[in-house]
Amino acid sequence: MKVGIDSYCFHRFFGEVYPGQPQPSQSMSMEDFLAFAKELNVDGVSLESCFFPSMDAGWLDTLRGQLDAYGFDRVYAWGHPDGLEAGKNRNAFEDMVRQIPNAQRIGADVMRVVGSSLMFRHEPHQPQLDILARWFREAMKVADDHGVKLAVENHIDYTADECVWLIEAVGSPNFGLNFDTGNFVRLLDDPIQGMKKLAKYTFATHIKDLKVRKGVPVTEWYFFSSTPVGDGIVDNLQLAQYLKDAGYKGFLAVETDHLHPDYNYDEHAAVRTSIETLRRIGSQLQ
Repeated sequence: MKVGIDSYCFHRFFGEVYPGQPQPSQSMSMEDFLAFAKELNVDGVSLESCFFPSMDAGWLDTLRGQLDAYGFDRVYAWGHPDGLEAGKNRNAFEDMVRQIPNAQRIGADVMRVVGSSLMFRHEPHQPQLDILARWFREAMKVADDHGVKLAVENHIDYTADECVWLIEAVGSPNFGLNFDTGNFVRLLDDPIQGMKKLAKYTFATHIKDLKVRKGVPVTEWYFFSSTPVGDGIVDNLQLAQYLKDAGYKGFLAVETDHLHPDYNYDEHAAVRTSIETLRRIGSQLQ
């Protein structure tokens, strides 16, 4: 099983610092991130386009050259933080569609997209899903023209059953899931049962691990804060086994979002440990 890193692991270094988190001692460029990924000799990277310094064709061509030189598989990630806002933001939809050619330009055959977020999870879901299914069917016409698969993430918004409904309602073999192994936990939806239903639809992953953060209200999404893979409550070995059994062709992309303070906000160390664990997981698959 191939392993990789999502650039969101280093969101603080790219300029997004959550309240209560310290400012990093230095910033990070996309080139810095790729060099670190190469140092760890990973197979792939998932690149959060919200951290791109430019959407200029020349910059994207240079990025592709770097990715090719390193031999990385790649996912183009769109939609942080709220994506299509549960079908409320048509301007976001237009932006998503405009960026589909960018995914092709950097050589990514999968584009992670976001339909909603935790901001809308307490509103009725079916009206949201009806709109999103219609919009994603429309977007797939453009994606198919560019040879790009769209993978919607479970973004602390919809349950596994709702994700199945959305994927089947769109009804395209090139529309599937970016399976985040931690985000179902944050909805108190069992990721193991979810993977049984969704592995066959999965084009990309975020491999998270989580543990409870004391002193944080249970209503906060980071009540379950990120840990290095292997240190938390998520059974990523079992989840990876289901992916392998389903013939998953992508890579396991470690993602930390709100790193638990027990790890001293050392994202580099957390990612190193996570990659070591993912390689061990890969060696244990049947």
